[in-house]
Amino acid sequence: MIKVHTIDLNFFTPGTIASYLIETESSLALIETGPDSVFNNLLNSLKNLGVDIHDIKHVFVTHIHLDHAGAAWHFAENGATIYVHSNGAKHMENPEKLLVSAEKIYKDKMKLLWGSVEPIPHERIHPTKDGEVIRVGEIEVAAVDTQGHASHHNTYLVEGNAFTGDVGGVRINGGPVLPPTPAPDINVETWLASIEKIRGLRPTALFPTHFGKSTDVGSYLDELKTRLVEWTDWVGNRLQDGRGEEQIVREFEEYLIENLANLGTTNEQIEAYRNADPFWMNVPGLVRYWKKHRLPQIS
Repeated sequence: MIKVHTIDLNFFTPGTIASYLIETESSLALIETGPDSVFNNLLNSLKNLGVDIHDIKHVFVTHIHLDHAGAAWHFAENGATIYVHSNGAKHMENPEKLLVSAEKIYKDKMKLLWGSVEPIPHERIHPTKDGEVIRVGEIEVAAVDTQGHASHHNTYLVEGNAFTGDVGGVRINGGPVLPPTPAPDINVETWLASIEKIRGLRPTALFPTHFGKSTDVGSYLDELKTRLVEWTDWVGNRLQDGRGEEQIVREFEEYLIENLANLGTTNEQIEAYRNADPFWMNVPGLVRYWKKHRLPQIS
């Protein structure tokens, strides 16, 4: 019997980024590390659970974005194997391109938001295959390829618990389910297929990284699917009307805040949603998707 500990990394606000410690009487595995900027929060939480960093030899990251895997190198330095989608493995070994891409977005806020990122030695990285089952003592972790939010995204299934990273959306404190759609890898059709793939696993609970456990699996995935299609159409319609990206960003932020308020989301929740899924970042990802996949004539 496993025990799942939800560790709140307190990334600017509580309930924004989670790491998940899976524990049995004789085994430990960690899913998601969060960024280096809050690594000490993770260490302190592990210590409160009676766990030292050297005790963790198996770390699973859903994808390589810095809010999910930015602190993985610390665990590798202390002897852990890092499990990651095969498409993302090379970027953990050599994060230069990842960091250049992130710096274009975050500019002078890089250090504040994400801290430091160091290369992980090749021998400490385990690129996963779709459907591969990794045994960690008494724990069996199935790596499931679930692209769409990113081209290097896994969901991990452990005894009916699906750890869904970002492809499973963002839900803060029981609020609405939002699909984070940052550039550059959004592929809506692939994402919709991944949602159905997760549904087909028949999980009893979902654990998105942003944030925490949800047991209303069917309605949760339905809401995620509906909102992903709605956002995609909303952005596409404005592109086809000739609006520029900056204008669409302004309109989207207003649209989303109004939507969240109408759904009864508190100001505190909205702030946590903004930290987990910066509202403006959703537009460039969907604009890029439309230009690449649906409206290649728009430049």
